[in-house]
Amino acid sequence: MKIKYETGVVTFAQFIVMSLLGIPNALNSIITTCRHTGHDCVSNLIVSLIYFILLTAWFACLWLLGYAAQDRRSKRLAQLLIAAEGLVLLVSLFDVKHHNDALGFVTSLIDLVFAGWIILLAFRLMRSGGGRIVAKQRPRQRQRRKTT
Repeated sequence: MKIKYETGVVTFAQFIVMSLLGIPNALNSIITTCRHTGHDCVSNLIVSLIYFILLTAWFACLWLLGYAAQDRRSKRLAQLLIAAEGLVLLVSLFDVKHHNDALGFVTSLIDLVFAGWIILLAFRLMRSGGGRIVAKQRPRQRQRRKTT
């Protein structure tokens, strides 16, 4: 299996990694808020939980979209995946420029790399027009006839 050709596998990896990185980011936000302003601790806990659930749901939708685009080899689904990952790319770029801490910066960079990679894969899938994606075209060599 070559992972560089499969949008479903890479979007699944993005879902897992970004969901797992969302946990320490949420905990960091909660702990930082509780240390500095104790009265906002509960409200920040609720907001962080809602944000984590929405973020996980978003990446789950991207995973399903990536799998559907790969499975159906659909040009339209590949275009939709490119648009959705483009949105993720823009948000990640914004987060990289305006990060608050090292964990948020690293998470945004990882998200940026995943989004760029998936856009590239979806573009290749879209360009293939529903056909099989191959690395390089090899010219066929003619077989020589044996003359006896």
